[in-house]
Amino acid sequence: MPKLTTSAAALVAAARARIEEVETADAITMLDDPNVTFIDLRDVRERQRSGAIPGSFHCPRGMAEFWVDPESPYFKDIFGEDRTFIFHCASGWRSALTVATLNEMGFPAAHLKDGFGSWTKAGGPIDSLDKSP
Repeated sequence: MPKLTTSAAALVAAARARIEEVETADAITMLDDPNVTFIDLRDVRERQRSGAIPGSFHCPRGMAEFWVDPESPYFKDIFGEDRTFIFHCASGWRSALTVATLNEMGFPAAHLKDGFGSWTKAGGPIDSLDKSP
C-alpha cells in the first residue's frame, strides 16, 4: 500500500482552519430562521437510520460541487437562493471538506462543527424518515 503524504484528519483540520464553523447550540437556534437552510450530506441510509434535521435539504456529498454550480447541468435551484447554507454530515469531517471546496468555488457556506451526532446529543429536533426503498 502506498504511503499517504497527507492524512484525512490533516485535510479536515486544514479545512476547518479556513471555513466558518457553527456550534451546535447556535445551529439549533437557527432552525426556525427562514433564511437558513441546513444541507445534509449524509448517505440516504444514514438519514433513514438516524433521521434528519427538520426541513433540511439532502445533497449527497459527491454531488455538492455540481449542484451549487449554476453552469453545471446538475445545478439545483435551491443553491441559487439568497440564504445562509449550513452543511452537515454525521461528525463534521465530510462537511468541513465539502464547505472548504465550495468556498474555494466562491459559494458562501458554513458547516455544523460537530455534525448530526452533536445535534442529536444536544437534543435538537429530528424528523424520522420513511425507511421504505
